[in-house]
Amino acid sequence: MNSENLKNLAEHTRSMREAGVALLFASGILALFLFISPISEQPSTSVTIATSIAPNAFANIPIEANAAIVYDLATGETLYAKNADAQLPLASLTKLLTVYAALSQLSPNTPITISSSAVSVEGAHTFFVGQVFSLSDLALLTLTASLNDGATAIASAVAERESRSQSEMLASTASALNLSQTYAVNGSGLDTNAAVSGGYGSAYDLARLAGALVEISPTIAAATTESSAQAVSVGGTSFKVLNTDPIVGTVPRLLLSKTGYTDLAGGNLALIFDVGIQHPIAVVVLGSSLKARFTDGTALVAATLAHFAGVASL
Repeated sequence: MNSENLKNLAEHTRSMREAGVALLFASGILALFLFISPISEQPSTSVTIATSIAPNAFANIPIEANAAIVYDLATGETLYAKNADAQLPLASLTKLLTVYAALSQLSPNTPITISSSAVSVEGAHTFFVGQVFSLSDLALLTLTASLNDGATAIASAVAERESRSQSEMLASTASALNLSQTYAVNGSGLDTNAAVSGGYGSAYDLARLAGALVEISPTIAAATTESSAQAVSVGGTSFKVLNTDPIVGTVPRLLLSKTGYTDLAGGNLALIFDVGIQHPIAVVVLGSSLKARFTDGTALVAATLAHFAGVASL
């Protein structure tokens, strides 16, 4: 075999060797892929995440009231509502508006004189014409014992300072608080006749009004959570009045309590209590009966506490 033939044979052999190596390399890659692929690809699995639905603590609560609300003043959330936007007679819950109007315009130390018009209003009279109290003292007595003469004296004093009627003064205050369903014709909330109440508003409005009063004067509001309240007139006469709300000792962390009752309104109740650190809740009952307003209020407080505990009932 000559040199030319040897050269051709060598080149052919090298080509065959390179082809063989390439084939072996490709076979190795394929085997590696087939070996690894089943390991790297995990079978798909279906994962089910269990979710729990919190029980409704407000379901099936037997409320006699025509309207009611449980309103979270910290978040602005309505937790429970029954005709919460209905405009109904307020009776003595009107006094919350009267006192708020006074505190938003006058210093707590402002002297308020008991006028003849104040002692001529319907109902029992606690004060005498000419007696003088600081606004804060008269307000806490008035709210705790729901005093018509005290509320009238406060409303008259504020209206006179603003040179307008009591109804105009109270309407201005309601407007400033954006209480769209609230207005009053007098400061006490007493019915003006058999068909017209002294004040009107919704449960939603009253929840926000009560919350605003706690915010502007927590001290006066706190006086309404005790079984009685005491104050001394500028002349040195001491007064002690009893709370019109018999359940104040049963509501935990109570911040405010106010009752109301007239023939037109029926039984009304407003409560503010704290479910946590600076977490006030408003409970308002309108159009219940004289006794059921308290059982309605107690039921809604209990349901609220259960709600925040994450249980159906306590």
